[in-house]
Amino acid sequence: MKSSEVDILIVPGWLDSGPGHWQTRWEKNLKTAQRIQQPDWKTPDRDAWVKSIVAAVEQTERPAILVAHSLGVIAVAYAAAQLPAGRVAGAFLVAPADVDNSTDWPENNGHKWPADNFGFAPVPTEPLGFPALVLAANDDPYCTQARAEAMAAAWGAKFVDVGQAGHIAEEHGFGPWPDGLLKFGKFLADLKS
Repeated sequence: MKSSEVDILIVPGWLDSGPGHWQTRWEKNLKTAQRIQQPDWKTPDRDAWVKSIVAAVEQTERPAILVAHSLGVIAVAYAAAQLPAGRVAGAFLVAPADVDNSTDWPENNGHKWPADNFGFAPVPTEPLGFPALVLAANDDPYCTQARAEAMAAAWGAKFVDVGQAGHIAEEHGFGPWPDGLLKFGKFLADLKS
């Protein structure tokens, strides 16, 4: 598949992706990309986030590709069972947030993740039902690589170790992420039309 043949749905995580984040750059530069807007980025509600993802997939005209980051990955895992059958061609899941082990997470732009996990715990462990690729760093403060690999295995996804890249976010030097775009292109190319 090519990016022109799919609807790319950008699924940011908690607090949204800022103007320099790779997701925002992809949204601007990939013609078929659009961001799934959530009703509240600061105090997310799991059910509302899932509803937004399902609604966005239902509105696509071409096969949907979900491009999720951090908490967005967990929201996609929750939404998977509710997505219209056959509408999602694949999911590119970057730096999943391990909400099951969030007590030591660092503050994010002055915001502290709450003990109740906004209802996102536990991490779903059912297969997603569509092709997926999980990409994670070996030094992510929000998820150990072992946990990211376990999530990928549970979801039936392939796993890619991106080395030392933190949370693969703007604050870790991933505004532009050319290697990620190459990996995304290969992921698309490997999907069956």
